[in-house]
Amino acid sequence: MKIILAAFAVLLLGSAPGWAVLGEYENSIATDQQQLHAQLYETAGVGYSIKELRSTDGGTVREYVSATGLVFGIAWQGPTMPDLRQLLGSYFGQLQQAAQSRRKRGGPLIIQSSGFVFESAGHMRSFHGRAYVPGLVPYGAPAAVVQ
Repeated sequence: MKIILAAFAVLLLGSAPGWAVLGEYENSIATDQQQLHAQLYETAGVGYSIKELRSTDGGTVREYVSATGLVFGIAWQGPTMPDLRQLLGSYFGQLQQAAQSRRKRGGPLIIQSSGFVFESAGHMRSFHGRAYVPGLVPYGAPAAVVQ
């Protein structure tokens, strides 16, 4: 059991450099791009934008940014888990609590509360997930936009 928890903690902590942080302003995206040697692609939505970083290892992190510059959602996919401590910022504690109190080991990890939603699944060399703060999703944009 301790081995499973330790392995899960390693996956959660990952090894990728920092990203913009959920619930905070987007000011670190340019630094993230340089550290990862990633290509930055931007897409505009109604009341938000998507900053997508594609790294050389095939990983992708999409940061969903409101018109005010707040990161309201993050999604990822790739061969490794991103650094969730950095991505989730102050929300990381909720992820840790949910992972520790989880009865079933293996399978997707899903947290749904009024203030934080987290979904993550995958296996070695193929991880994907998303996290968002429902209260920060721009008016008129569905939460399903974070994917």
